[in-house]
Amino acid sequence: MGMIAKIFSSFLKKDTDTLAAVFHIGSSSVCGALFWMRESGIPKIVFSVKEPINPEEKLETKKFMNLTTKALDVAAEKISRSGMGVPKKIFCVLASPWYVSESRTITFKQDIPFIFNTKLADDLIKKEIKSFEERSIPKYQKAEGGARTIEIKNLRTMLNNYEVLDPCNQKAKELEMAIFISLCGEEVLSKIEGIIERHFGHSEVHFSSFLMASFTAVRDMNAQQNDFLLVDIGGEVTDITMIKKNILRESASYPIGRNFMIRGLSSALRSSLEKAKSIFSLYKDGHVESKLLNKLKPAMDRLKTEWLKNFQSSLASLSSDISIPSAVFITIDKEFENFFAEIIKTEQFNQYTLTESKFQIIFLNTEKLHGAALFEENVIRDTFLIIDAIYINRFLNHHYND
Repeated sequence: MGMIAKIFSSFLKKDTDTLAAVFHIGSSSVCGALFWMRESGIPKIVFSVKEPINPEEKLETKKFMNLTTKALDVAAEKISRSGMGVPKKIFCVLASPWYVSESRTITFKQDIPFIFNTKLADDLIKKEIKSFEERSIPKYQKAEGGARTIEIKNLRTMLNNYEVLDPCNQKAKELEMAIFISLCGEEVLSKIEGIIERHFGHSEVHFSSFLMASFTAVRDMNAQQNDFLLVDIGGEVTDITMIKKNILRESASYPIGRNFMIRGLSSALRSSLEKAKSIFSLYKDGHVESKLLNKLKPAMDRLKTEWLKNFQSSLASLSSDISIPSAVFITIDKEFENFFAEIIKTEQFNQYTLTESKFQIIFLNTEKLHGAALFEENVIRDTFLIIDAIYINRFLNHHYND
């Protein structure tokens, strides 16, 4: 589309449509997009960028943070200079390891019926937030500024054991609320806000977790699927979350992502990380010559087994007395899908887990998400940005509409 056409098309936008920017901050890249938040329900992505965070031989927190903020800086500059317009709202979706979260169930009972109202709900939720912060914030005490709660979601409200969509002013003796809370280190948030302010002139950023974004996207696109696992395989971290009856139950993380494979190969071959990255890419695509493959196999078998053991122990920590759902929704960069799918499908995996039935692995990729977002011509389609945009459009649009 030419520049004149772009300008003309912008005049055709409904007043209710809002141009927004979203940044997805993970452990292997920072992605960014400009998109129209649309009342029609389907966002339209008009510009996107992706800046890689190259793995280091040793993961050091300060250096990792600096590499990440540099990638964000580059992505923000490209978006601000794209000529596609100035975003009215700016969102940032954090993936691991940039936030911590917890799902909580609040219960309240009285012998005499009480009236449910927003004050009661707020008071109960505030107690849970305080409890969560008291347990979580000490982890950030060494960092500058402590931590900040970025997200509070009420996922379900039940009165007298029945789910109620609009509980306000209703009588009950028993109340149960399922809530989700996440927080992030103040130092990280301040750096993000500083970069946004430098490129866009204002620092108001609406933060969210990728877990909440992916959970709500899967829940809405698979209405018949009430029980499932969410797995996010990043560069440095793998997250697993179990959902039962459409409620986030438990989460587990371990600091082994796909960069673990690259570092392991680098050590086994005594090569640079860059060369190991190239060899790993050839290996996962089945393009390694037989002589080198024989040399690689023992190292790769060991690395895959190590990743799998961590996966198994994380699942075991989630499943104490209930079965693990068979539907597994995975987010990962597309080029790594087959490699990790094969690991998860192994008999060794099935042998050690209490699953409801054989695993059904579903990758949340651009094919699976087809139609969930619209795109301007020649815009790179990125899974994480699609999930973030549809979540923001569906669930945050009205909340932040002014």
